[in-house]
Amino acid sequence: MTSNEHAIAAGRRVIEMERDALDTLAGAIDGAFADVVAMASGLKGRLICAGIGKSGHVARKIAATLASTGTPAYFVHPTEASHGDLGMITPDDAVLALSKSGETRELGDLIAYCRRFGTPLIAMTAGRDSVLARGADFHLFVPDAPEACGETRAPTTSTTLMMALGDALAVALLEARGFTASDFRVYHPGGALGAALATVSDLMHSGDAMPLIAGEAPMSEALLEMSAKGFGCVGVTGPDGKLTGIVTDGDLRRHMGGDLVSRSASDVMTAAPQTITPTALAADALRRMTAGERKILQLFAVDPDGKPAGLLHIHDLLRAGVK
Repeated sequence: MTSNEHAIAAGRRVIEMERDALDTLAGAIDGAFADVVAMASGLKGRLICAGIGKSGHVARKIAATLASTGTPAYFVHPTEASHGDLGMITPDDAVLALSKSGETRELGDLIAYCRRFGTPLIAMTAGRDSVLARGADFHLFVPDAPEACGETRAPTTSTTLMMALGDALAVALLEARGFTASDFRVYHPGGALGAALATVSDLMHSGDAMPLIAGEAPMSEALLEMSAKGFGCVGVTGPDGKLTGIVTDGDLRRHMGGDLVSRSASDVMTAAPQTITPTALAADALRRMTAGERKILQLFAVDPDGKPAGLLHIHDLLRAGVK
């Protein structure tokens, strides 16, 4: 076997071992998991995550995932907890402690603190009869699957299982709390996630920035409004203020002639244009603007009464990184 073949085989072996362990973990989720979700979803305080070594890194990631999905959480290092950080844990909190063996001595003070003050303690461990498991109120047991690295027994499969179980807990709590994409965006205002979860109202031009004209107005006024606002279009409204049409550069080309400026906006407009609600995701607006053969560059957002609330240009979406 060549070195390349050996590397490929090793990589596949690790993935397959961890995949099989994840299948076992999925089958092991039972009522104990539901009990943890019920307790944690009713917490007044925060879910404190703790662990040592690789388990500590996983605990820190789980805390970050929980916090970003609507469950207040943070990481506490067990050693620092023994030197004062136990004071960060309030009576309204619960503790999630991670340890494959459940015998990690650095967790001792944390376990004792939870027992003394009645703080709910959740054990995530493969050690069913361990110190951590015996001291916990809730058990999230991790299958004691072989580590993928063989003889060295470095944490590999076990940390993958803990990571997956933490994700499962975060998603179950998200659903139990009724956490929505709009809520999620509050914690992710920047980067790709912020762009993906931006709403039309976040990016649209509203108020006096919108190019609008009454349907009976002459095209001479419509052209001035289009030029002044610079969006390459003008929205046409009826007597009730509702959006009835839109005049774009394409409409101007189709009606080009000597009498264009004397015609009314309603004569030239495209009636019943595509619209969207201000609360819709900007990504939905982009899909609507680029779907099909006929692409559109501008999209009006209308309120429930059909009145224009804002205008979205495709350039606004592209600048914001919406995909």
